Amino acid sequence: MTKVSMTVNGTPMSGDVEGRTLLVSFLRDQQGLTGTHVGCDTSQCGACVVHVDGKAVKACTMLALEAEGAEVATIEGQAAADGTLNAIQAAFQEHHGLQCGFCTPGMVMSAAALLKDNPKPSEGEIRHYLEGNLCRCTGYHNIVKAIMAASGQDVSAIAAE
Repeated sequence: MTKVSMTVNGTPMSGDVEGRTLLVSFLRDQQGLTGTHVGCDTSQCGACVVHVDGKAVKACTMLALEAEGAEVATIEGQAAADGTLNAIQAAFQEHHGLQCGFCTPGMVMSAAALLKDNPKPSEGEIRHYLEGNLCRCTGYHNIVKAIMAASGQDVSAIAAE
């Protein structure tokens, strides 16, 4: 076992891990941050997206030891301390960008990374960026609409589906 330490959502965290422990397992099983979901274990679905040092990564493909000393952001750190949703979360709620909710944490984290790099993405750019995130319920239309709304773009002409 090796000790790993990182800052998660602004809080220093550490734990003993085997060399093969994935970041998603460290976050969920050792730190109790279960908002980061495990959907496929093969990097296909995007349910496990977190930010490591400001970059979106799939936590099912990163070893916990690789995050040593890193700043990690999870879905639990997106809302304000009082529980107020951030702009992306609020837009997902307002524009029905979720259904069962399983993919939502990864979608929100991916959307945050996209909007950081591209504050006003087009519909096509959003759809391209989300190619690594799977949703079996919504058909993506309202997810794309929510991300456009979170970026401050007018979505009033986009019909709900």
